[in-house]
Formats: sequence, C-alpha cells, structure tokens
Amino acid sequence: MHIDREDMLELTRRMTIARNCFNRVAGAYMDEEGFIDGSFNTHFLKLSPADKEKQLAIAKTIPYAKTNEQLKNFRIDSRQKKPGSIWHLLTALRDCELKNDALLYSLYEYIGERYVVDKPYTIEVFCGNYDVPVKGADKESQWESEEVYRFLVVAVYPTVGEYEAGMPQAGFLFPAFANRSTDLEGVNILQKMGRVKNWLICLVCSGGDDDMRTKQNYQILTFTRQQPRWRWKITVMSRKFRAD
Repeated sequence: MHIDREDMLELTRRMTIARNCFNRVAGAYMDEEGFIDGSFNTHFLKLSPADKEKQLAIAKTIPYAKTNEQLKNFRIDSRQKKPGSIWHLLTALRDCELKNDALLYSLYEYIGERYVVDKPYTIEVFCGNYDVPVKGADKESQWESEEVYRFLVVAVYPTVGEYEAGMPQAGFLFPAFANRSTDLEGVNILQKMGRVKNWLICLVCSGGDDDMRTKQNYQILTFTRQQPRWRWKITVMSRKFRAD
C-alpha cells in the first residue's frame, strides 16, 4: 500500500514543542547481546525543554523518512489478530498509553531477541494523540476534530557514550496513518538505506534459520506486502532476564 507523503508531513507538524502531540515516552537501554540494562517511562511534559527537543527529533525520524523508499507500509493479516500476537501487544500498549510496564518489557524482550547487533542500542516508544481536524473542500483545516488518531512510534538507535542517542536506524509507526485516519490493518516500518535484514531481523523473518525457529512453538504475525508479492513474518518470542 502506498504511503501518502502528506499524511506523514501532517503528523510531523505535530511533533514540535509548540504543537506537541506526545503524552508519554518510554524506553530501554539494551546491551550488545540484546539484554535490558535499564529502562525509563515518563510523561512527556515532565521533560526539560532540551530533552523534549531531543526526543521529538528522534520520534520525527520515523514518519519523516523517505516515504515508500525507507518508510514502507506493510499490511497485517487479519487472521493473526489474536491474543498473544504482536499486533495484540502493540494494540494493548496503544490503548494503555504506555502506562503498563509489563507490556513494555515484553516488547523490549521481543526486539532484543531478534535485533542482532554487536553494540549497545536503545529502544524508545512514544505514544501520541492527534486530533485530526476536518478539512473543507478547499483543503483548509477547520476547528472541528474528525477523529483522534492514537499511535505509537518505536525507534531503535545506537547508544553513544553515556546513554546518548545516535541516529535512529530502525523503527515503525503503529497503526498506520492513511487518508488522514487510523489504519489498524497496517504498520509503517522504517528500513534505512535498504538494509532490510538489519531492521526486519528484529520483527520480520523471511526464510532460512528464522523459518526453522518458527517451528519451535513461537507465535507468528504475518505481514503481506502488496507490491511486489512478498510475504514477511513477525516472530514474537520471550526470553528470561540475564542473571546479574
């Protein structure tokens, strides 16, 4: 499904200090083996002005990426929307607006299991609410709100120095924002510089060893790309924390 660049630009215009749409940000510091070293969860308004600017810059990277090149839309197979699926987890996180740490830790564990790098990295999750204004025939915004688009932005970036943020290399927007409305059938995934496996190894498997892993009672959520005809799978797994 094609992503309308105007939809993404409309969202990023709400990712500024003056027009901020985020109410909460949470995250985890991961070591090079994918284990959690620390975490945080705070209301966005409690951040200092400098930290707000940093966090907004990170969140904005996902929807502001080159649409249909770096940021691509994946359709969610309706048969996989069942309890225990990654779709169910993301929907629950969206509904609780990141106020459930147990759900957040589940997401961090899932990503840590599949995102394979040899350096520490950080996962950040933003929750936002955007009152989508009604637009007239002249495409000018009116004051009335058409709907409230509640969404998650997940960004993964290398950790530099003392928990400083590098440039996000991966992430996604859930649910997708299409035709100025909530699209629960889709998710927009960032894959920078065409490095599909570097990001999709975290949430998507497409064969080989990953297919072998799916036979070990892991839960699968299937995405289907419309053009070209590819089938991708999201693998949901959990792991125990490493003993200190």
